[in-house]
Formats: sequence, C-alpha cells, structure tokens
Amino acid sequence: MSIYEEVEFEDLNYDPKTQMYTYPCPCGDMFSISLEALWDGEDIATCPSCTLRIEIIYDEEDLPQLREESESEDEDEKGGQGEEGENMKKEVDGLAENTKKSLTIK
Repeated sequence: MSIYEEVEFEDLNYDPKTQMYTYPCPCGDMFSISLEALWDGEDIATCPSCTLRIEIIYDEEDLPQLREESESEDEDEKGGQGEEGENMKKEVDGLAENTKKSLTIK
C-alpha cells in the first residue's frame, strides 16, 4: 500500500496518558500510532476512517521511555495524579470549604 505523506516525529501530537501519537488526516479523522509500536520499529500510522497511511520519520533516541504496565496501574489507582494533582485537589477542597462558609445563612 502506498504512503500518503512522510511526517517528522516532532510534528505528531502525543498523549502521555494513552502513550499514543496522532496526526490530522485530510478526511477529518486522525492517524494514530502507539509509542510501543514506534519502539518496536513500526513507522506507519493508519487512519481508522480511510485508507491513507503516513510514514513517521524518527530516531529511537527521540522517543520517550515506554511506561511499564505496573506504572500505569499505579497512576490509575491514584487517579493519575502526581504532586501537581494533589496540590490542585487541596486548592479545590479549600475553595469548596470557603464556598460552604459563605453560603451558610446566619
């Protein structure tokens, strides 16, 4: 099958939560390829809505480290929150408490 376009790795959008790279397809959908597939040496991303395919131009040294299954399970158990998420939760809780106080009728 032929390749629609060669795309530089830097031009892809990356979602660290799903470890997926995407790129807009002319049909309106998105080409997608997983980080794991790139680490396995695959360089063709497909569009689920049409027959177009793109070739990803990259060096393995440019790829982020592949997250292990246990790491993603740990993040899921924590709600995907790191220190930043915990701080935000504290801020939201504080705002909620202040809102309760200001809405209390005396």
